[in-house]
Amino acid sequence: MKDPAATNPLFYTIGEAADLVGTSISTVRMYEREGLIIPLRRDSKHRRFSEADITRIRCMRKMINEKKVSIAGIRHMMSLIPCWKIKGCSSDVRQSCPAFSNTEKPCWMLSGKSWMCRSSQCSQCVVYREIANCETLKQTIAAHTIEVEQLGSAAR
Repeated sequence: MKDPAATNPLFYTIGEAADLVGTSISTVRMYEREGLIIPLRRDSKHRRFSEADITRIRCMRKMINEKKVSIAGIRHMMSLIPCWKIKGCSSDVRQSCPAFSNTEKPCWMLSGKSWMCRSSQCSQCVVYREIANCETLKQTIAAHTIEVEQLGSAAR
């Protein structure tokens, strides 16, 4: 697979990413260890951060510093992203997918995923890339919650 960070100038080193969001390199590494960000890795194994990664880190910093949300709380919120809906998974795939029932980790941190997810790079997935900022995260989770509540009401 071609390394997108090798030819795209909109990728940042870990030091540049840390400077852009006003945090330390060790904090950025900790977010990666915790599964909250997935930087691209060059063939040399160096991390490269996209604009979406920078936006995601800024969102997390805001949640931690202003809203006093813990890392575990952020991970839980990200686990509520309805990836199966965003990717258009069939009900059969959905029922066997750990992201459908697991509310402790975001889909990109889970093992035992469907072939559709296993065959793609999580950092390039629409679920990871497009839900990077706090507002989009909130809107996505809220829309899904409302839909689930409406389905529950209709079933009664």
